[in-house]
Amino acid sequence: MSDSSDDWFRDPAPRASRRAPAGSGFPGGGEPTESISAGGGEAWGSGAQLPQAGNYSGGGAWPEQPPVRVARGAGRARRSMASGGGFSGGRSSGGARRWLRPRRILAIIALLVVVILVFSGAMYFYLNSKLTRANVLVDYTGRPAASAGQNWLITGSDSRQGLTRQQERQLATGVNIGGQRSDTIMLLHIPANGGPAVLVSLPRDSYVSIPGFGMNKLNAAYSFGGPKLLAETVQNATGLQINHYMGIGFGGLVNVVNSVGGVHMCIPSALNDPASGLHLQKGCQTMGGAQALGFVRSRHLFATQDLQREQDQRVFMKALLSKMTSPGTLVNPFAMLPATVGSADALTVDPGTQLYQLAKVAFALRHPETTTVPVGSEPLLAVGDVVIWNQAQATQLFNAMKNDTPVPKSLLTGSKLVPGS
Repeated sequence: MSDSSDDWFRDPAPRASRRAPAGSGFPGGGEPTESISAGGGEAWGSGAQLPQAGNYSGGGAWPEQPPVRVARGAGRARRSMASGGGFSGGRSSGGARRWLRPRRILAIIALLVVVILVFSGAMYFYLNSKLTRANVLVDYTGRPAASAGQNWLITGSDSRQGLTRQQERQLATGVNIGGQRSDTIMLLHIPANGGPAVLVSLPRDSYVSIPGFGMNKLNAAYSFGGPKLLAETVQNATGLQINHYMGIGFGGLVNVVNSVGGVHMCIPSALNDPASGLHLQKGCQTMGGAQALGFVRSRHLFATQDLQREQDQRVFMKALLSKMTSPGTLVNPFAMLPATVGSADALTVDPGTQLYQLAKVAFALRHPETTTVPVGSEPLLAVGDVVIWNQAQATQLFNAMKNDTPVPKSLLTGSKLVPGS
């Protein structure tokens, strides 16, 4: 045999070192490793690890690998990790998305709306039931016919109902005073055509005819027959049918003012009136219930007495109702609820008046046109300092209200505060 035939037991090619070269990146760098020649004798690069068992394709450098199988749920886990949730966050993230689905959000909003509506409805009927109702407006022979818009009779009486003896002394209302009188008498006209409301003061000393009692001061009608006789007297004197009535007493006014947290007003001069218990400093200030009552009652400090007091009453009423209907009160339940409950407790209305109508009055009185019924230049002293109306101008004023036409500017005196004496 030749030498070449004796080499059958030898390896076809020398084996490379099994130690990987240093720096190859494999564990045990520098140790020998095997190199296998594939196909046409090309060896894999030095330092390559042995391939896993598998099928070889004819001339490929790498063996064919089995198809990659993804474990169930691994894709979901990868998606969760890509969204930043990690493997454990996938389930909670899905729960959060379910809570944020549009249908669920709409259901929550609908539930809140239902709760608010139910609460608002219950509160409305509760407050509506708190109003004191009296049969003030009745039909009678010769009552004026209904006209355009709505006409309200607003009165402030000297009723001490609900006040203790101590409160009567503190408020300077007098103690053990019987009977009933009205120092505040106003007509409010709310036009049906959307025009501005008109607020007219009727002086309490107006000399008018009182059914069954002859000629006398207007507030005597309240003393003789309460708000019912006063309403009949006013309707006869003005030619306007009164559609609604609203009255408030001393104690009621104090409670309303306190329930809204006081009324902010700017006083042009210091006012000190022992007759009404009023003591106010000059300047802007917030008046509490007792101060407000003294302010709307005070008349002895002014040259025109009751005529100026009526202007002060209109200015105060506007300030009070502007606060009650302000966004700061309406959107704040801690301010709105005391204000509405306090007002409902304090008011006396006719049976046909509902709470929503009082709200309409409150908004109408935010910016009304104001005046006092036109009067003569001199009071009629012979019958006790009464006030005589200028009948021609008064008729012109009341006809404009009856027909829902603008009141002539010459008849609108406005309302402003003046320094006291």
